[in-house]
Amino acid sequence: MKIYDFDAVVIGTGCAGYNCADWLYDLGFKNIAIMTERKNAGTSRNTGSDKQTYYKLSLAGDEGDSAMNMARTLFDGGAMDGDVALCEAANSARCFMKLANLGVGFPTNDFGEYVGYKTDHDPYCRATSIGPYTSKKMTEVLEASVEKKGIFILDNAQAINILTDNGAVTGVLAINNRKKDGVEYIAVRAPHVVLATGGPAAIYADNVYPLSHTGNSSLALEAGATFGNLSEWQYGLASTDFRWNVSGTYQQVLPRYISIDKDGVEREFLKEYFETPTEMLKNIFLKGYEWPFDVRKMHGSSYIDLLVYRESAILGRDVYMDFTREPWGLEGGFEVLDEVSYSYLKNSDALIPLPIERLRKMNTRAIELYRDHGIDITKEPLKVAVCAQHNNGGVRIDSNWQTNIKGFYTVGEAAGSLGIFRPGGSALNSCQVGSMRAAEHIVYHSNNTVSDNFESIAKGAVDRANELIEKTKAECSTLKNMRSRYGKRMSRDFAFLRDIAVMSDSISKIREDIESFSEDNLWKEYSEIPSLFKNLDIIRMQEAVATAILYTAKEFGSRGSGFVLDGTDFMDRLPVEENTAGRGQIVTVTKCEDIDVCCVPVRPIPERDLWFERVWNKYNEIRG
Repeated sequence: MKIYDFDAVVIGTGCAGYNCADWLYDLGFKNIAIMTERKNAGTSRNTGSDKQTYYKLSLAGDEGDSAMNMARTLFDGGAMDGDVALCEAANSARCFMKLANLGVGFPTNDFGEYVGYKTDHDPYCRATSIGPYTSKKMTEVLEASVEKKGIFILDNAQAINILTDNGAVTGVLAINNRKKDGVEYIAVRAPHVVLATGGPAAIYADNVYPLSHTGNSSLALEAGATFGNLSEWQYGLASTDFRWNVSGTYQQVLPRYISIDKDGVEREFLKEYFETPTEMLKNIFLKGYEWPFDVRKMHGSSYIDLLVYRESAILGRDVYMDFTREPWGLEGGFEVLDEVSYSYLKNSDALIPLPIERLRKMNTRAIELYRDHGIDITKEPLKVAVCAQHNNGGVRIDSNWQTNIKGFYTVGEAAGSLGIFRPGGSALNSCQVGSMRAAEHIVYHSNNTVSDNFESIAKGAVDRANELIEKTKAECSTLKNMRSRYGKRMSRDFAFLRDIAVMSDSISKIREDIESFSEDNLWKEYSEIPSLFKNLDIIRMQEAVATAILYTAKEFGSRGSGFVLDGTDFMDRLPVEENTAGRGQIVTVTKCEDIDVCCVPVRPIPERDLWFERVWNKYNEIRG
């Protein structure tokens, strides 16, 4: 077992992990490291949308935005702690400007204003973008900054345990996931550990996360950290041959939705459910602004998601967005459009025939993106489905992104910083603010130290890992099949359509699979051992997420992206009203002997001191 000693270690090389390490170094912590399974993997480097949004405090126009205004927007999404909302708002401009200064080319007008646009759940024009690859560019510039400083990166190190003693963190145990002739353990002794491994992506088979991203949140679960809002996911339309969100311009150019059955029969199926083409086209257009499935919009744009799901999952047909032909109603011209859709296309100089030509006019990069991945949407339809896209919940944090375990912080999507509804792009702001706040707290406030028992704690974790490895060695491997089985069940029973009776039965099966894990998950080659631990992470997080979803469904019914069924056909239950009773509650999950779930009230937006002299004196006391 190799042992390293650092003052802090960050797990993950997305834009949250890199940013945290970068801030730690700039604030004076030089003896730090980044641990990663694979440096070029992860969501922030490998995902996006038509115009991937970064949500920030408004820095242009005449509307008079403020940190408190932005905090209220975030807080009003429900089930979000007020102190976290205020931190994300107050530090938004600072974190945004760091990215701009590092080279992320957010657009400005002739006078240098960072102009913006409205995104979903956004009362101001706070949104901005550099195109499909906003988070990719963020990751790249932060990586360059980290590499310039010579911060140590421990690549191909897959964390399998957060090591703790008496409620405080003392390090991390990992395996070398490139080792093919045995098992090599890596122990990092550190009084500060920052988890930046993204959301638990691999728990769903139908998801839009890149294949390189699986998550590793059960590290925190097994260490005793409390989670919040695990039931609050975003689900939406995405392409499946290449995983990508089909939001924004992809919908606003008004593509034709078709399905093809097993006999090859093609249908423009949406027109079977709308009385007029005007109504259908309006809801397709709004799907661009209102991309996540939302129970409050099931009579509007989210009706599109339900119909796509019905065609694919229930009727067994393949569903496509076709940009090469006009949808029902547009064959004769644009007069059929509602005022909002017509004005948008007119102002974009896109009142031109064919969806693909409108897309070429408004966002040609959206076409190039698919071409770069072997799909030519100028000639062929794009296969789509309703997929899991983002977990608004995660490990419960305080306003410094510290968990209930001293010295253990969680940032980015792994952190439960967001609520039921959130403005599009707010996750990117959250990951930058949270990683900065964690770094500041580690440098200026934390007094955690490593345990005197570190080596015995690490050895105990190694012994438990070896026991699992020895139990599961076999003549043939079952790991791929088990992961597929786990993911398909989760997508079927715990996605945006939620039947309480079905979920209750399914959770029992998840728990049976946890009990029989070492009998079911078998490996043959040493190169498969990382996948063994990944399957263990997946099934553990499935139990936590499924328990939270079932509890939330029973307590609060339909809300956010979760539509609770009662055993009837969901088409007979539209529209449905959201139960707002739980807006002020966060559903928490903690693993003790079993998974414990309960509700806690949100922390309100705090009173803050705005008197300069007092703030100045306190600031100088802390920072010298």
